[in-house]
Amino acid sequence: MNITDVKVLTVSDDEKLKAFVSIVIDNCFVVRDIKVISGNTGLFVAMPAKKMKDGSHRDVAHPIDKTTRQMLVDHILVEYNKAWSSKKKTEDSVEDKSHNNTVRPSTFASA
Repeated sequence: MNITDVKVLTVSDDEKLKAFVSIVIDNCFVVRDIKVISGNTGLFVAMPAKKMKDGSHRDVAHPIDKTTRQMLVDHILVEYNKAWSSKKKTEDSVEDKSHNNTVRPSTFASA
């Protein structure tokens, strides 16, 4: 099994939810609504789940074995970190440009 594509949509207005992720497996199967969440011990990946009538959640799709889960988590977090770094650089660049366009008061003395 190969993850052939990963799309990351970072979320900036939520304290715990950091991103929604979609993955494509072997160019033929997509899994959407994977979440990157900030927990007490760092980031973790939550597989898509459906809320049941009793209020519990049940995974819609998930890896069956530990090795596959670790491979998915590693791949997703690498791509999340790339997306987050790229977003941060863009935000910093926009902030720098806005500081450069700031109108400053004239230092000329009036006569």
